[in-house]
Amino acid sequence: MATQTPILTVDLSEVEMRRDLEVKTSLSSDFSSLQNLTMADRFDCDNCKESLYGRKYIQSDDSPYCIPCYDSLFSNTCDECKELIGHDARELFYEDRHYHEHCFRCFRCDRSLADEPFTSQDDALLCNECYCNEFSSKCVACDKIVMPGTRKLEYAGSTWHEGCFICHSCEQPIGSKSFIPDKDEHYCVSCYEDKFAPRCTRCKKTLAKGGVTYREEPWHKECFVCTNCKTQLAGQHFTSRDDSPYCLKCFGSLYSKKCEACSKPITGFGGGKYISFEDRQWHQPCFTCSQCSVSLVGAGFFPNGEKILCRDCNSNL
Repeated sequence: MATQTPILTVDLSEVEMRRDLEVKTSLSSDFSSLQNLTMADRFDCDNCKESLYGRKYIQSDDSPYCIPCYDSLFSNTCDECKELIGHDARELFYEDRHYHEHCFRCFRCDRSLADEPFTSQDDALLCNECYCNEFSSKCVACDKIVMPGTRKLEYAGSTWHEGCFICHSCEQPIGSKSFIPDKDEHYCVSCYEDKFAPRCTRCKKTLAKGGVTYREEPWHKECFVCTNCKTQLAGQHFTSRDDSPYCLKCFGSLYSKKCEACSKPITGFGGGKYISFEDRQWHQPCFTCSQCSVSLVGAGFFPNGEKILCRDCNSNL
C-alpha cells in the first residue's frame, strides 16, 4: 500500500524570529535643565534605578530599562551555546528552544539552517541533505534516495518510490491497488490472474478464489453442476458416468437398475446392499417372500415365475 512519509523538512515559518526591539535614547540639549530636575522628573531604569538620561534604553510593559538590565532580565538563553541572546541579536525560536542565528546549524555538516528547510532527529537539527544521507531509505528499483515528503511503498522490508513499484507484466504503477507477489516479482491482480490463476473447466474463466477440484481439474462452485438437472454439486454427494458428474437422484433415475419389488432405483450409494438373481435385482429390505413377506436374505428361496417364495410357502403349493 502507498504510504505518506512524514514531512521531515520544516517550513521556515515554523521558526520564529524575534523582532528588533525599539531601542530609544534619552537626550537633553540643555545641561542646565538637568541640574534643575526634581525627584518627580527623574527618568531611571526600572531595575537598577540608574538615570537613563543620555543613555539607550528599552521600554517593556510601560517600564524603561537600561540595556544591561533588559538583557539580564528578559533575554532568552541559546539552546546551543547556553549564552544569553542579546537584544541586538537575531533570535530564532523552534519547538520551545531559542538560538542565536549563528548557532542554528546542522548537527552533521555545521551548515546554517537559518534560511533553509531542516528536520529534527532525536533533538538534533539536520539539513535535508544530511538527513537523507543518514536516515532515508533507497528505492530498490532505481537505487535512488526516497526523499522526505515523497510518497513511497514499503513491502517485505524493502522500499520503492511510488512510481517505481510497478507490475512485472504490464509495467504500470501498482500504487495503492492490491497486488500479488511471486518470488521477487509483483503483479497487479488482473495480470496475475491472466498469467497464473487456474481456469474453470466449464466456463474457462479464472478462479480468483475458492472453487472445487474434480478429476484434478478446477471448477467454479457455481459451474460444477449435475449434467442432467444442473443442481450445484459442491458439498453434495454425487457420482459420474463417462466423466460427467450427476447428482444421485438423476444418476439413479437415468442409469440405475430398478428394484424388482419397489421399482425404485438401486444405486448402491450410502452403503446400501442389494440382491441380484439372474437378470433381476432387489433392495435387500425388499427381498422377501412374495407369499408371506418373510425376508429371504441369507435364506434359501424358490423362484416361481415372477415370484420368489420361501421354503414353507413353496412346500404348500
